[in-house]
Parts: sequence; structure tokens; C-alpha cells
Amino acid sequence: MAEETKQTEVKPENANKNKKEEKKPTKEKVSKEEKSKPAKKKKTAELEAEIQRLQEEVTAGKNAYFKAYADAENMKKRLQSEADNVKKYRAQGFASEVLPVLDSLERALDVKVDDQNIKNYVKGFEMIYTQLKAVLEKEGVVEIQALNQPFDPNFHNALMQEAVEGVESGMVIEVLQKGYMLKDRVLRASLVKVSE
Repeated sequence: MAEETKQTEVKPENANKNKKEEKKPTKEKVSKEEKSKPAKKKKTAELEAEIQRLQEEVTAGKNAYFKAYADAENMKKRLQSEADNVKKYRAQGFASEVLPVLDSLERALDVKVDDQNIKNYVKGFEMIYTQLKAVLEKEGVVEIQALNQPFDPNFHNALMQEAVEGVESGMVIEVLQKGYMLKDRVLRASLVKVSE
């Protein structure tokens, strides 16, 4: 039993030593931690500021990327639209140049002749006229129907007005020069006489 008592006594002495040893390093740790706290706070603040700056740069970079992407898409659409219009209206210049020739052929064909030899030439001109109109129609050039239609300033250009009995006001009573459309665009407006 005496040995047991000694062992019990030894234990409390060792326990007290351990407690004293624990207290000493704790004081040293606290003083080191207290000294390093401002440095850690400063370092943390610097890192947080750096993170904030980098996040702002990333956001600015994303915005610049999306702007550039949107600009590129808009330019792509605009160029595609222009290319479609060029393709759609490619015959505009040619058709504008050919319309006076078509007008001249129509005036020549309106002349009445009695000579058989000249009538043969007229048939040849009629064939040329028909072929030329077919080529223009194939490219989308069509005549604007104006006679006996209500006057429309989008398609008609009124040169004269005349009072005609039995015809309501604002109707086209005579076409002085035919107008033509190129697909959905007015190539040349019709020159017309309109009723008063």
C-alpha cells in the first residue's frame, strides 16, 4: 500500500509540472500571436484588396469581350445584309440603262405602217422587245400598273391634271412614261396624267 501511495503522490507532482510548463509556452505563444496579429491583418487586407482589384479587372475584361463580340456580330449582320442587297439589286444599274432603250422600242412599235417590207422589220423589233422584257422580268424588273389606278405618289409622278367626266378624282387617266419596279424597289416612277 505504501507503494501505491507513492505512485499517487508522484502523479500529482508530474501533473503540476505539466501545468506549469503549459502555462509558460502559452504566454510566449500569446505574445507572439499578439505581435503578429497586426501583421496578419495587414497582409489579409492587402490580399483582399488584391482580390478585389483582380475581380474588377476580370469584370472589365468580360465587359470588353462582350462589347467586342456584340460589335463583331453586328458588323457581320450588317455586311450580310449589304451583300444580300447587292445580290438582290445587282441588275439595278443595268436595268436603269436599258429602260430608255425599251421606251424607244415601244415608241417605234406604236408607229403604224402600211408597207409590207417595213412590217417585216416591225416583227423583228417586236421579237427583240419581247426578249428584252423577258430578260428584265427574269431579273425582277416589272412594269408598274398605273392606268385606271388610284394615284399613288410612291409609284407615280403626276405631270398633269385633267377634269374628266365619269372618272373620280385622283385616278390615273393616262400613262405618259411607264414606270418599273425592281423586286420591291421603285426603279423608275410612272409619269402620269391624273383626273381632277
